Formats: sequence, structure tokens, C-alpha cells
Amino acid sequence: MIRIDLEAGQVYLDTPSGEVCAALGSREAFEILSDVWTRCTWETKYVYSFSWLGRPVIQLPDDLVRLQELIYQLKPDVIVETGVAHGGGQVFLAGLCKAMGHGRVIGVDIEIRPHNRKAIEKHELSPLITLIEGSSIDPAIVQQVRLAIGSAKSLFILDSNHSKAHVLAELEAYSPLVPVGGYVVATDGVMERLSRSPRGHPDWTWDNPKAAVEEFVAAHPEFEVQQLRPPFNEGLELPPVTHWPSAYIRRVR
Repeated sequence: MIRIDLEAGQVYLDTPSGEVCAALGSREAFEILSDVWTRCTWETKYVYSFSWLGRPVIQLPDDLVRLQELIYQLKPDVIVETGVAHGGGQVFLAGLCKAMGHGRVIGVDIEIRPHNRKAIEKHELSPLITLIEGSSIDPAIVQQVRLAIGSAKSLFILDSNHSKAHVLAELEAYSPLVPVGGYVVATDGVMERLSRSPRGHPDWTWDNPKAAVEEFVAAHPEFEVQQLRPPFNEGLELPPVTHWPSAYIRRVR
């Protein structure tokens, strides 16, 4: 049970060990309320209300803003995103490449619906986007991606099938292509916290991208999970409001 007293500026949370009281301006209150907000965004399909340059982009805006800062720092030659859907993710990434004057995008999906392909291919940013249709873990598709990348410095964003087994297979397939200092981003680990929601599933407590990341990193010491730090912050140091917990996996050696 959570209670919010706006007049007193306090948040109250009932826990098994008793009531927790936190001032609205505190890190503790922020964590309590952002956890509720994250679940609310999931229940209401909040992320389905955004588009980027005309194409639906099904992501929490907070996550897109953090991702663009990483891309600006790394300036990869190629950004590979598994999962295409309406193409908003590829258009977002291609727009960043165009703004930086560097980079291109590869989108991989097991099924690219004809109307989505048509909309992506007629978009102003389509010259920077290559679409590959097929399972992102099919060895033939992985090889096709490898050939499309060549020796280019690449960043990988995993946003297709979010089962633990699939994400783990993607990590195994694409991590050898990540340079030292580069990243793989495994999205939607928030599933772990949504197992009891009406749109969730009990198996999500273990069958989720975050669990795949944890298992992968434990087996691959050359990679570490890193929390991105904002380059600018005049407020409290707060945990991110995100659908992507433990998403950023950096190759450290």
C-alpha cells in the first residue's frame, strides 16, 4: 500500500517490516513512485503513444534519451537493432546518424510486414537503413549481419523476442562483433518486475532479458553491465526511470 500526502510532501509505503516514510524530494520517494509509474506505463500501453519522425516508436522516452547520449559518445559506424515492428526505432537511430554525419542502421526482424517495409523504405532516412528479414539468431541471418557490418565499429540493440533463451542466443551470436569499449543493449528487462500485472506472465520472474544478461555476463568476464551516468545533472543522483534495467553491457576487454 502506498499513500501520498501532497500537503505534507510525504510518501508512505507499507512494507513487511513496517511503514516507510519518505519526503517527496528524496531519492527514496523517487524510487517508490517511479516503480509505480513504470508499472502504470506498462498497464496503460503508454509507450504505444509515441512516434519518431512519423513512425511509431514503442519505447519509453527516458530510454531513448539515454540511448542517444551513448550513441553520440560512441559514434558507431553501424547500429544493429533486432526487432523492427513499425520501424520507429530504425528511423530514430538513422536520424541520430544523419545528425552526427556518421553511421548507418541495420534492422533485423523475423517478419517485416509489407506495409511497414513500404513506409520505412519511402522515409526520408531510408538511405541510412538496411532491413534484413529472418530470425536474429538464425546462423544464416547472423552471417548476413556480419557481412553487412564488415570491419565497421558496431553497436547492437536487442529488441526482438524477449524470452531469456532468445536474448541469450542473441548475446552469444553478436557479442563477438562488439569492439572493446563497445556495447550491446538488451531492452525490456522490466518484464521481471511485471510478472503479476494483468498484461504480464508469472514466468517473467525468470524468463526475461535481464535474466539473460545476468547469465551471459557471468559466463563472459570480458563484458560488464554498466549503468550509464548522465553527462549533465544539477539534481539528485537518481536511479533511471526505465523499461531497460541492466540493459547496457559493455565490452571491457
